[in-house]
Formats: sequence, C-alpha cells, structure tokens
Amino acid sequence: MLEGVPLPARREQLLDYARRQDAKSLQLEALRRLPGRLYSSLDEVGEQLVRVQPPRDRDEPHRPRASSGAPPGGGDYTNASPESGAVRESA
Repeated sequence: MLEGVPLPARREQLLDYARRQDAKSLQLEALRRLPGRLYSSLDEVGEQLVRVQPPRDRDEPHRPRASSGAPPGGGDYTNASPESGAVRESA
C-alpha cells in the first residue's frame, strides 16, 4: 500500500498516501500507531510495524572468545590419513 510513497515522509504523509491507495482500516490503524517521526525508507516503516531485528540489549557488541591456538579439526588437520567418518569418544 505504500509502494511509491515519496520518501522521506512523516507518519501523517504515510497515512495520507495509504488513504489515497484505498488502504484497509486495519492497515491505516497500524500506520496510526507508528511513532511520529521522519521515515527515510519503507524498511524503516516495516521494522516499526513488525519487529524483525532482535533488540539491542547491550551497549557494547559481543566479544569473540579467545582463540585456542589449535588448528581447525584438531590433530586430524595435519594427519595425512585421518580416520574418516569416525566419532571421537570425546564428542
């Protein structure tokens, strides 16, 4: 219903455009619940309507674990004849 809307646009401009596109009452109600701010893309509008991205609950990004220093695959990484398909007891 908003495809083609001139962006950036505020909530009221989105609502006006949707009305002109004969949006259903449920769609208009969803747009009315949008925060009253400037939207630069339809992705921003969509994210406000239906949260897809996980919330940022940390101020700092996740830190990776320290490297073990071992090669990927352990000792078999350098073994010319590893035992193929075997499950190690430690697994």
